[in-house]
This record gives sequence, structure tokens and C-alpha cells, in this order.
Amino acid sequence: MADILRDIIAKKKERIVSAKQSQPSEELKTRLAGLPATRPFIEGIIKPKNISLIAEIKKRSPSGGIICEGFNPAEIAKVYQQAGAQAVSVLTEEDFFSGSLSYINEVKQAVSLPVLRKDFILDPYQVYESRIFGADAILLIADALTKEELNDLIALADSLSMDCLVEVHTLKELKKVLNMKVAPLTDRDKQAVQKQGVKGKTKNEIDFLIGINNRDLHTLEVDFRTTELLYPLVPKDRLVVVESGIKSYQDVLFLKILGVNAVLVGEAILKAEDKKSKIQDLMGW
Repeated sequence: MADILRDIIAKKKERIVSAKQSQPSEELKTRLAGLPATRPFIEGIIKPKNISLIAEIKKRSPSGGIICEGFNPAEIAKVYQQAGAQAVSVLTEEDFFSGSLSYINEVKQAVSLPVLRKDFILDPYQVYESRIFGADAILLIADALTKEELNDLIALADSLSMDCLVEVHTLKELKKVLNMKVAPLTDRDKQAVQKQGVKGKTKNEIDFLIGINNRDLHTLEVDFRTTELLYPLVPKDRLVVVESGIKSYQDVLFLKILGVNAVLVGEAILKAEDKKSKIQDLMGW
């Protein structure tokens, strides 16, 4: 049986090697100086007693093929903002989703919403890359990273003033993430980052969002029961985003009643002819 996540990660590792050969890490870091401030991602989607929408932009997917004809990230983002979305997720993976890092900057120039880079991030190089191309937050997949790697990538993102959405699909992955307490980088590490012109945050422990993905990334099958199983196990003070399989207002209402903070929705909106109306119908706005 094909393992899609394994294939994507193998290809991504090849691309990271190629990127580092084209522009070494130290050279990449010099581009951090003078970047505009990030937009608060977590703060932007946390609405007490309401459920927020992170609306996704992607051209295609391994399971659905081409999703959106006449694909224009900036124009789609404008519709999302007009419809009331709280944030935008931009799929940047090139080989399986036809994404591009350049889409982040296009979206940032078109709207004032915070932007999440959704990709298969495995290496600190990609975190620096995300900041340089304008991401306000990054997705990290618990299944693709060890606890130590997650810790290091979250701390690095925080030092660059980006938030993290850490995605889980199984009980084992959820337990791994819930047991994490991520401290900011040490003073020495912070100083190294700040020399590049980026001001880090000051706190004792880093907040990050927990994403519950109803899609099994190995098989691409979607099962909404994943949320029903995992969400009750998440402490009430943790911030949760539910991803995949959300198609109707009834789905969103169910998640809102559960207490979920936000939903991340892509295909259900992108396939609609009238994306603004679809968002308003989906969210009950």
C-alpha cells in the first residue's frame, strides 16, 4: 500500500538539500534583517465563545487532483478576507500540491490577515525560509518529527516571532504533543538570532496551537471520528484547530459546541463557485 506521507517527506528532504546548496543557511539568515513585523496568528484566531476560520489556499492535492481552476492566490485571499475569515493557510509544498513559497508573499500583499505556511517542515532551514517569505505561523506535523525536533522548531519559530500549529492524528501523537513544554531559546541563541535583525519574544513557555487532523496523511482517508476521539483528551486551556473533512455548517456547529477554537477548511471552499457565500454558509455568518 502506498504511503503518501513517506513519499512526500522523501521528496521534501531532496528539496531541502538542493535549497541549501543553492543558498547556504548562513547566507539565507542574512535576509532576516529589516523584515516587517509578523502578524499575530494565535491572537488573530482566538475569539471567545466563537469559532474562527483559517481558510486555505491550495491548487491541488494528492487525493483530489486540481482543486481550483484559474488559481490566483491573491484574489482568493481577498475573497476570504471579505467573507470574514480570521486567517489564511497557504499550501507551499511543490511536488504533491503544486504550491510555492512565493504564494505567501502574494497573499500578504493582498490582505491584512495573518498567514500560516502549510508544508512539510523538517529542518530549521525551512523555518528561516518561512519567515523570510512572510509567514506569520508554520505548520509542524507531529508524525513527521521527533519530540526533540518539534521542540527545537517551535523554539526557533518563536524566536523569529512566528506562531506554530502542531498537527496530530493519533492518540500517540497527541500524548507526545501534550507532554511538551517548550522553553524559549537560551539567551545565547536568542542573541545569535537577534544579530540577524529579528527581535525575539520574552516568556517562560511558548504557546502553540494543537491541530487535530481528521485525515490520515499515510492513506489520505478522512474520518471525522478522529476529532471525537482526541478532542475530549485535550486540556480545556489548550487551543485547538480541527482540520479536514469539514464540509457543512452542521460540522462547524458540532465543533463549536465541543469547544474547538478554529477550523481549517480548504477544498469545501475552493471548489465552490461563490467562495464568499460558501464561507458564510459554512460558518453560519
